[in-house]
Amino acid sequence: MPAPFTFVRLQYRSGDWDSVDERMPTNLLHSLIQYTTVPVNQKEKVVALDSPDLFSYPFCYLSGHRLVQFSAAEKQNFTQYVRNGGFVFVDDCNHDIDGLFARSFEEQMRQCFGAGALKKIAKTHPIYKSFFTFKDGPPPTAFELNGWGDDLIHDYLKAVEINGRIGVLYSNKDYGCEWDYDYRNKRWLAEDNTKFGVNILMYALTA
Repeated sequence: MPAPFTFVRLQYRSGDWDSVDERMPTNLLHSLIQYTTVPVNQKEKVVALDSPDLFSYPFCYLSGHRLVQFSAAEKQNFTQYVRNGGFVFVDDCNHDIDGLFARSFEEQMRQCFGAGALKKIAKTHPIYKSFFTFKDGPPPTAFELNGWGDDLIHDYLKAVEINGRIGVLYSNKDYGCEWDYDYRNKRWLAEDNTKFGVNILMYALTA
């Protein structure tokens, strides 16, 4: 029996790492239970980015609105975790490619992995068919459609790939807020908007 999947949220010293409500991971975990046979821990776990505990988990989530400025220990852990096969889903809650979170996080990725390591991924990338199929790439969010942030619909995600596999998946689409609702309200949606979240989790666990 495989160990239950744990949704890990990364706590970093700068910025607002807890900007997304805990309903979001609960919602995604409910979807994982609903659609897959993956055993799950039903409560998220917060792990400090500079903690050795990080290396016990295959998936981590990092989000925020403000400055991202890793300490030396955080930068070392982040880089080693990704190079060792870990997966980090990073969500810009500003939905703004020129915002403070976006600019500072992308600079951290340059320092960790080198210039140009964070690149747009094609709409044909395996993550778009790791469970459900998204032929047009990443689904838009209500925040994009309603003119949130930079008033753009970002039709791409970015990633740092290590040996052909995504190690850092980076979104300016604010999926965290899109999925931040009580999972029991999902029944009122015409289409379950957490399905792409299931793809992200399944890619992280199986790719």
